[in-house]
Amino acid sequence: MGLDKSYLEYPLRRYGMDHDRYDWSLMSERQPLVWPDNCKLAFWINISVQFFPLNPESPQPRPPGGMTMPYPDLRHFSLRDYGNRIGIYRILDALEVRNIPASCAVNAQITEYAPYLIQALRDAGVDFLGHGLDMDTPHHSLSEAREREIIRQSVDSLSEASRQDITGWISPGRFESPVTPDLLSEAGIQFFADWVNDDMPYIFKTRKKPLVSMPLPTELEDRFVMLENLHSETSYGEQLKDAFEWMYNDATEENGRIFSLSIHPWVIGQPHRIGVLENFLDYVCQHKGVWFAKPSEIVEIFNKQELIN
Repeated sequence: MGLDKSYLEYPLRRYGMDHDRYDWSLMSERQPLVWPDNCKLAFWINISVQFFPLNPESPQPRPPGGMTMPYPDLRHFSLRDYGNRIGIYRILDALEVRNIPASCAVNAQITEYAPYLIQALRDAGVDFLGHGLDMDTPHHSLSEAREREIIRQSVDSLSEASRQDITGWISPGRFESPVTPDLLSEAGIQFFADWVNDDMPYIFKTRKKPLVSMPLPTELEDRFVMLENLHSETSYGEQLKDAFEWMYNDATEENGRIFSLSIHPWVIGQPHRIGVLENFLDYVCQHKGVWFAKPSEIVEIFNKQELIN
C-alpha cells in the first residue's frame, strides 16, 4: 500500500524558498552593505557562556556538550566548569590586549550559578545575548506556552544581571521549535543567530516584527571542529585563517562581508589551545580594513541601510 498522494502535497512548494520565513535572493543581487570607514570586513566574535546541569533530564536530542556518562558525570561537568572558572579569563585577556570587542551568549542560569562571571563580562564591555535557561532546556520539545515563559525568564534574568537590554539571541544548541522566532520577536529580541544558511544578515519574518538573522557558522566552532570532527589544534588554526582570508578577499570596499566566530571557554580556553586563538587574532590584526564590531553594531548598520534600500 503506497502513500496517499496528498502526503506529498505542499501548498508553498515553488521556485525559491518553499516557506515564508524569508525572501529568496542571490548574494550577488542584494544591495551592498558598507561598513564604517569603508572597511572591507566586519569581524564578530561570540563567546558562549553556558551551564550544563549535572543531571540532564531533557528529551533527546539534547544540546551538544552535555553529560555523557552515568550520574554523577563529574568528569565532563567539571570540564565545562573549568571554562567558566579559568578559560573565559584567558579569552577576555586575549581580546583586551588587542582591543577587540565581543559578544557573549549567556545561559540565564549563569546569573545564579556564577554571578562573578557576569560582573567580569560587564567589565569587559561585551554585548550580552540571550542563550536560554541552560544547556538542558532545548526548545524543540517545549509547548508554546512553556517556551514563551522560558524565553521571558531568560531575557529578564540576563537583562537584570547584565544591566543591558537583551536584543540578541542564540538558542541552546540552536534547537528551535516551529514558533521560536515568533516568540523571540514577541519578547523584544531584534536579531538571532540560530540559522547558518548565509554569510550576511537577512530579514527573517515572524508573526510580529521581523528579526535580523545573523551569520554565525557552526563549521568554524572550536567545539565542532576539534571535539566532534577531531581535528588537531594546528588544523583548527589553519582553518580559521583560511576562512578569514576567503571572506576578506571576497569583500570589496563597496560590498562588505562578515567574518564571525563562535567559541567556548571550556574548549579554546584550555592552556594548550588558547595560543591558537591568540595567533589567529594577531593574524587578523595584520590586515587593513577590518572593522571589529559587536553584533548589535552590525545589526544597526544593516537596518539603516536596509531602510535606505
